[in-house]
Amino acid sequence: MTASPVLEQLEQFLAAAKLPALLEPGEAILPLTPTNHSLEPRSSHVLLQAWEDHRNLSRRIIRATHSERGKLELAVQLFGGREGKLLLLDLSSARTSEWRKRGRKLEFRERFRRFLTREYPDWTVAEVTTEPNLEHSLSPAFPRAFLRRGNQGLAAIASPPQQKDPASILTFGLIWLTYLRARDPKLRIAELLLLLPAGHEKQTALRLGFLNQPCRLYIYDDDDQAIRIDPRDAGNLDTVLSTCHRAPPHIVQSTTELAAIPGFEQVLQPNGTASLRIHGLEFARLPGKSTDRELLTHARELSKLRNEPGSMLHTQDPERWLESQVRANLIRVDPTLQPAPVYGQVPAFTGGDRGIADLLAITQTDRLTVVELKASADIQLPLQALDYWMRVSQHAASSDFTKAGYFPNQTVSCQPPRLLLVAPAMQFHSTTETILSFFSPQIEVQRIGLSSNWRRELNTMFRLNGAEHPQIW
Repeated sequence: MTASPVLEQLEQFLAAAKLPALLEPGEAILPLTPTNHSLEPRSSHVLLQAWEDHRNLSRRIIRATHSERGKLELAVQLFGGREGKLLLLDLSSARTSEWRKRGRKLEFRERFRRFLTREYPDWTVAEVTTEPNLEHSLSPAFPRAFLRRGNQGLAAIASPPQQKDPASILTFGLIWLTYLRARDPKLRIAELLLLLPAGHEKQTALRLGFLNQPCRLYIYDDDDQAIRIDPRDAGNLDTVLSTCHRAPPHIVQSTTELAAIPGFEQVLQPNGTASLRIHGLEFARLPGKSTDRELLTHARELSKLRNEPGSMLHTQDPERWLESQVRANLIRVDPTLQPAPVYGQVPAFTGGDRGIADLLAITQTDRLTVVELKASADIQLPLQALDYWMRVSQHAASSDFTKAGYFPNQTVSCQPPRLLLVAPAMQFHSTTETILSFFSPQIEVQRIGLSSNWRRELNTMFRLNGAEHPQIW
């Protein structure tokens, strides 16, 4: 065997590549420059050496296994005669973007493995994976692991530093824990381990305080130094309740012509204004600069487009349409609720667009009820609803709603609020029951499934408490 053909392929690839780099599974990408690598032909292989400030790599390349634009796959000889894999990439090629993402994912997976080995030396790290499993909703975004010691198991999951929504780790961690318990029923898998980047743990820590599942929460820094933290030390909940101002009488009175337009609604806001909407889409605020004639024109045009099946506006922002239907038919959703007043996004949520409509209502016995609306399947719905519930609960315990002028002429109960999850019956995610099964008993949750024609008529198909399974007839 001669190394000449392999050497020729390597040299040709490096000469053509604008941004050459090495990628070994489980390691970070190593960019190559003319001064940080060398190729030495030997009798049966080519010795490739590359280095950077904190890493040296030396591999025996025995052959090229696959070549395509921007990528050269290589077989390398490892200790014991085993074969490994090494990739030469041209980072300037658009085709290598997926490999770069995969490289970062594999690199973090191995960092996670090293963390587990270091922190749990008396446990066997039986499995570490980022492979997706759509059937069981196991996400590839978070590496997950399974540790074993005798008849005990430990579920673990980690959030990469570049993850846009690190708090979503808890949903996928609870799903992973449930999966492992079902897969290995003879093992006692009591706890879930969560590893998050430092500075991104607060939301997860706050959520853990309202679950009935023991969890171990760790944070790590850029140098992979990790510490375990107590979720109770995460700090106070960031929430502010603004004062509710009553709208002037002339705002409350909408004209007969506006009221007759299909889908029209006027929603009073806590700041004293009125939002004019067509099936949830706002087209004006009162007081405003538009004349009555202009308001009528805008409302009729929007109503025509909003009610036309197939149009862009017909399908736009379905949560707002669902919100308008629930506002108009609140008693159908829950007969214990008072039809008015109903507030939207109170307290205001500062975590960005959650894709969920929040309503706050009150029962005939003065108990607050959080109504979370979702028109399509959302795996994060239960825990995102918990985020809103805990804020309302904190304000309720301090009698803030009464002090701030909400629900006038009533004494709002200091009890924790009820939580209603409302969605089309077939649009609850398959894992919703799983996540709700971990909720603390102090959270009174009810799932309400609506008929598929909810845009035309709001009908309740089922009403289930907590993680209760629907009856199959």
